[in-house]
Amino acid sequence: MSNEAAAPQPPSKAKIFLRRLTTSVVLWTVIITALFSGHEVLSDGVFVLVIVLLSAAGLMEFYGLAQKRGLSCYRWCGLTGGVLLTAGTFFNVTGHLGTSGSPARVNDFETSFLILFVLGLCVRQLYAKNNTAGMTAIAITLFGLMYVPWLLNFIQKINFFPHVEGKFFLIYFVLVTKFSDTGAYAVGSLIGRHKMVPRISPGKTWEGFGGAIFLSTAASVVFVHFFGSHMFGMNQLHAVILGVLLSSTAVIGDLIESLFKREAGVKDSGSFFPGIGGLLDLLDSLLFNAPIMYLYLRHILTNPNWPHS
Repeated sequence: MSNEAAAPQPPSKAKIFLRRLTTSVVLWTVIITALFSGHEVLSDGVFVLVIVLLSAAGLMEFYGLAQKRGLSCYRWCGLTGGVLLTAGTFFNVTGHLGTSGSPARVNDFETSFLILFVLGLCVRQLYAKNNTAGMTAIAITLFGLMYVPWLLNFIQKINFFPHVEGKFFLIYFVLVTKFSDTGAYAVGSLIGRHKMVPRISPGKTWEGFGGAIFLSTAASVVFVHFFGSHMFGMNQLHAVILGVLLSSTAVIGDLIESLFKREAGVKDSGSFFPGIGGLLDLLDSLLFNAPIMYLYLRHILTNPNWPHS
């Protein structure tokens, strides 16, 4: 009988999926409970704290993936910029900086910040003594800022969108996105045969993609049926369009993060949650869906020139 202890078996895909789903549910339950608490200081405080933590931790994971790939980056410049961008957007959308909180004013702030951030990175490279890969470091640092904090900022812009009940749109887009993840996994596990992009994510199948669209669209229609009165401009046609759109981009967002992990040669984006992976593994499908939901809300649902009947 061998004296060596048997190596622990890695958790199955089903267990990892359920753990990630449970973690996502708990995380968003905390946020949603705060949003509906009726206390502005509590709801805003919890909301911005969670978003800042998600941005910072997700950004650190991304820079970690880049460094595993052998790519230079200014990790602490990016982290500082990410926190400032997230906090600055919050103070703008809530009107705490004396602004109206209008979408145009918030977008002007973010654009100005990104310009100054790029300028700051270039100045940083001027004084770098050892890094000869300045273009790579600047590009990776900037991309990380835009991939995590900037995309996550659209969650803030949805929640605080003027003259609508933004928290219902926030719940809606998170719910539809997570049902896409669930549909893709469930159907792909049961009947998945045809691989989508096997070199990047061998587990993704076209059958799972169809399941993602079906379950996500069904969740969208049901949510709008019960809560559509709280969602300005929303109807069943928009529910179907958004269900198909958000479920499709959720799968694409997941594939994009899988591409980063594969290039870095890792299975998970980080070890923030033991046995689950990193924050990017939980956020990947939300990152691109947030701006899509925001743009649809701004330019279609609240557009007075768009027919809503």
